[in-house]
Amino acid sequence: VQLQASGGGLRQAGGSLRLSCAATGRTLSSYVVAWFRQAPGKEREFVAAVSRVAAATHTADFVKGRFTISRDNAKNTVSLQMNNLNAEDTAVYYCAASQSGTSRSIDPRQYDVWGQGTQVTVSS
Repeated sequence: VQLQASGGGLRQAGGSLRLSCAATGRTLSSYVVAWFRQAPGKEREFVAAVSRVAAATHTADFVKGRFTISRDNAKNTVSLQMNNLNAEDTAVYYCAASQSGTSRSIDPRQYDVWGQGTQVTVSS
């Protein structure tokens, strides 16, 4: 499977963005899918993950109540709705897929396939 992330852009603080992760080559339904982000000079960090049939999601504490992950297996896509953005959300956002993980898999090493990343910039 190959992943393509899109939807990044520039927003003012308090604004919203919706990121999309589209899969090609294989159905995404057999994978747990997550979003990670990496800011300049920082390590890649877990943002949110969704289980294979969307029965379970897990979101990092620092985005709880603001970001929502969802998936549409019929369209082979996973989305990340980001509301009430702040400057600390500025980063490159990556989607990733894991065949063996769960929605609680937060270590990047547990993910087998990565998209190319999409830049999110929030101005304060």
